Amino acid sequence: MPFLSWMSRFFTLSALFLISGCMASLPEIPNPPAGTYRVRTETTYNAVRRKFLLHIPPNYRPDTPLPLVIVIHGAFSTGKQTETETGFSTLADEERFLVAYPEGIGLFGLFQHWNAGHCCGKAADDQVDDVGFVAEVIGVVRRKLAVDPARIYLAGMSNGGMLTYRFAAERAGDLAAAAVVSGAIGSTVDGEEPRCWLPKPAHVVPLIVFHGSEDDTIPANDTNSPRTNGKRSFLPAAYAADFWSTANGCEPEPVKESCDNGAMQRLVWKGCREGSSVEFYLLPGWGHQWPAPWFTSRLNPDHPLKGFEATRQIWEFFSRFRRSSP
Repeated sequence: MPFLSWMSRFFTLSALFLISGCMASLPEIPNPPAGTYRVRTETTYNAVRRKFLLHIPPNYRPDTPLPLVIVIHGAFSTGKQTETETGFSTLADEERFLVAYPEGIGLFGLFQHWNAGHCCGKAADDQVDDVGFVAEVIGVVRRKLAVDPARIYLAGMSNGGMLTYRFAAERAGDLAAAAVVSGAIGSTVDGEEPRCWLPKPAHVVPLIVFHGSEDDTIPANDTNSPRTNGKRSFLPAAYAADFWSTANGCEPEPVKESCDNGAMQRLVWKGCREGSSVEFYLLPGWGHQWPAPWFTSRLNPDHPLKGFEATRQIWEFFSRFRRSSP
């Protein structure tokens, strides 16, 4: 494709994306109507204030603090796309909790990604303080709405899952629990041995992890990623489970449990400090996508993950935990 034609198409798509992504700003009133709003923060990147989406369930009352779930999109995704694909806002309307979707740095609202310490792209190269940004998102929501400080949770997909691991390790005291889908706890490039960049968490963080057995972007078991032509290597998902089970003071050997009528196995680390837990699901025949009905409803009827709802399982896991010292 000629360069000028490519540029024309790029800017046309960018304009369409921005138009379709427009939504109302959060009204400065005590009792805002239900819906998803765009909220600006004080943090800037390239002189532009960074934003996030905020979903408020029906019948929100300023005198009734609600749980808050922060959901971090993957690389080259957006908050809006993640809202759609995970179904978290729909579930929030049913279960009555708040959901925030931070936006990574990018170009014209596209190619958004995060600095997870070991990965990825310009965000990591520029050492963007995305841990600080997510903390600010939590702070902004708490200032504007009634949030239960003992029930703040974090979930992330892919590059967003990497940032979830990092945030949970560096700011463990901010969270009641966390969830990661298709993330990695560490990586490196050019054939060097992968490293974990996380410090030892100062507090326990209950954790639930989902990873597809057929993920060729961040492989669950192999370190080399086919999508990067072998240039980037990721630590296996089991490394993250071991890191967090140790950090949470769990029993060294997990309990294997059958679920979904035997379609899959999960590993559960028990006996953890302060009643915390670590759970790991290896999803059979699943790739690099969020395992929720937006995708799983389209699977063949005989697929073991037909209709699988990781989002609901994550919320059920979150609901078991409260931060002891908010």
